Amino acid sequence: MPLQRCSAARRLFDRRAGGGVDPVRVRLWGRCSPSVAGAAVLAGLLAASGTGPVPGSPATAGVLPSSAAPFAPAADRTDPQVSVSVLSSRSDTVTGGRALVRVEPPASVAPERVRLSAAGVDVTDRLRLVEAGGNPALEGLLTGLAEGESELVASVEGGGSDGLTVVNHPVEGPVFSGPHQEPFLCDTDRFEPAGGGGATLGPALDEDCSARTVVRHVYRDTDGRWHPLPGPGVVPSDADTATTAAGTRVPFVARVETGTVNRSVYETAVLHTPEEEEEPDPWTAPRRWNGRLVYKFGGGCTGGWYVQGPDTAGVLDAPMLERGYAVASASLNVFGNNCNDLLAAETMSAVHQRFVTTMGVPHSTLGWGNSGGAYQAHQIADNYPGLLDGIVVSQAFPDVGFSVVPVVTDALLLREYAREHPGELDRVEQHAVSGFLQFESIDRLAREASRVDPRGACRQDLPEEVLYHPEDNPGGARCEVFAATQNVYGTDPQSGLPRRPLDNVGVQYGLHALVEGVIDTEQFLHLNEHIGGLDADGALSGERTEADQAATEAAYRSGRLLNGGGGLADVPVVDHRFYEDDLPGGDLHMRYHSFSVRERLEQANGTADNHVMLVEDKERSPDGFVSGSPLALRSLVELDAWVSGMREQQAQNPRWEPIDAIRASRPGFLQDSCWIGAGPDAERVVGEQVPLPAGRGDRCADAFPVHTSPRIEAGGPLASDVVACALRPFDAERHPGEFTEQQAERAEAIFSEGVCDWDEPGRGQQGLAGTWQRF
Repeated sequence: MPLQRCSAARRLFDRRAGGGVDPVRVRLWGRCSPSVAGAAVLAGLLAASGTGPVPGSPATAGVLPSSAAPFAPAADRTDPQVSVSVLSSRSDTVTGGRALVRVEPPASVAPERVRLSAAGVDVTDRLRLVEAGGNPALEGLLTGLAEGESELVASVEGGGSDGLTVVNHPVEGPVFSGPHQEPFLCDTDRFEPAGGGGATLGPALDEDCSARTVVRHVYRDTDGRWHPLPGPGVVPSDADTATTAAGTRVPFVARVETGTVNRSVYETAVLHTPEEEEEPDPWTAPRRWNGRLVYKFGGGCTGGWYVQGPDTAGVLDAPMLERGYAVASASLNVFGNNCNDLLAAETMSAVHQRFVTTMGVPHSTLGWGNSGGAYQAHQIADNYPGLLDGIVVSQAFPDVGFSVVPVVTDALLLREYAREHPGELDRVEQHAVSGFLQFESIDRLAREASRVDPRGACRQDLPEEVLYHPEDNPGGARCEVFAATQNVYGTDPQSGLPRRPLDNVGVQYGLHALVEGVIDTEQFLHLNEHIGGLDADGALSGERTEADQAATEAAYRSGRLLNGGGGLADVPVVDHRFYEDDLPGGDLHMRYHSFSVRERLEQANGTADNHVMLVEDKERSPDGFVSGSPLALRSLVELDAWVSGMREQQAQNPRWEPIDAIRASRPGFLQDSCWIGAGPDAERVVGEQVPLPAGRGDRCADAFPVHTSPRIEAGGPLASDVVACALRPFDAERHPGEFTEQQAERAEAIFSEGVCDWDEPGRGQQGLAGTWQRF
């Protein structure tokens, strides 16, 4: 059945975010089919102009070559004015002087009457005639745009005009993340391009870690290894064959592009056989590309500061490529290289633009990330809508600074308390206070607190003389989470150190253990009297940690604490998880974090119908979250179908809210589920996933029980979204525990600033100030 023709190209979009951020114009992505009238107009133009299809490009309705953005809506042709737009990025985030543009004349105007200028220079000769949404349009790739603002003006001879301000940024950035991090180590001489046979990119060309762009073709052999193609017309006899989604068997040959943008090394890959196909451009896509781009985000965090990084998340992904997906990634989209979601978003934006100006606009861009890759996928989708159209994540967290940092620092405090006060809490009692499934997780997570220690996780080749030292170099580089986004949080004017949104004032550690009778009142008081906090350098302190008010407010406003009510509200999310709460040595990737994401979505939007949870035993995929895992790959394919269906629903129902289209298009396979059993014949149990421990009558919870954290065991919310709790005076009469008069006086002294009132918003807690913020 033919799809409905798309409607207007632009609309105002405010992401339901307050804070005085101006709405932005965004392009509505969806399939378009030519109308009968549009096809007739095209036929007439062809006869009048003698224009034929670009060689190698498919013609639409036998008339004109396809647009570089065949899935993007065209403008309303009843509008009597000409329009101009940027297809490759937002008009204010152009990088490297390159912009793919479209000019759309009114239906009554012949395209040859249209002119385009950039910064006053006529660039009409850069345009070509294409079909866009059933009507003629002009598109072209502009290069050499000057840094800063340039005015694009499309005009009609003897008629009206449309202007658009384009802001071009240096190819090395920054664009919106703020000043470059300094120092910054280049890794081009360590970076081995995918399938390149071990050669590196060589020494950096400049202080911004630039490298020459390299395009090579590689092939996969029958043993699954990748090698450079010997020549453009030579496919070796040991080359494997790929079976495409259409069932066609083709040589397993891929085009790999490697280069640098935003001081990051990027890579893209797509099936492409050079002897059979032209070199791609925005109007000549590889034949076996399905029009979708998978953007892969890598994990990690500790050590991810002040370095370019020697690797990406991997683009020679055979199962993805075989199904026709293009794959992209970048070194600064691996959190082990760059534990900074803001810089990660900027890098993804720049890489995506580079891909579009080479291959054309994809139908959709699907995020794929595990652990630290999930941080990025969530926060980029929420804070910079339009970059990702759907995400599949595994071992997910909402964010690093506010779901992970509090749990690892609380684990550190609990571990050190037990060491300093042996005998106060036995193993069972410590375990109860922690909330973890495994007692060993206390020590395991405590070691992860190095991410708030400015000297705890620097890469070894960073020169000692540039690093922070409290006495010798107080202004040096701090290798820790909050310093990485110091330009967001600000600097304390007295100490000169980054402001920190980290707090445990009023937290009643062991509250649930007290109420449940696992520890007594004396143990509860002693624990809270001596557990202390961390100082500005992440060192143990006898005093509780108090968050900086300005930094706390900035965390919420800026989206460093995932809000869920920005762009994430409008895209499908598949949350896959291998259950790891029960790992013998403990683990950070606890299941409750998936529920934290869902809670935030529900709080921000009143629904989490765009969020699906799939959980299985880790033994079902020994290699972890890879596309070779059956459920992981199925999740991607189903996400693709979900996004495609959503676009079709939006085209057919232009007045619907995104969540309506999401609900109407969700594939039947994508329902909350768990798989009970370790083998391929594991039983699937379909049903809403609930955050319960074992023994409550829920089969999925019995198989994969949900455990918590010291902060949640102290009464904190499952959403893990309170940086600094609201405080109220300790009141023994209102307290769920039992206190003697003397114990109550002692508690009042221990909690002299008050105890957490989790029923009230936290100190400084507020909404997201808007999307596409700049710092």
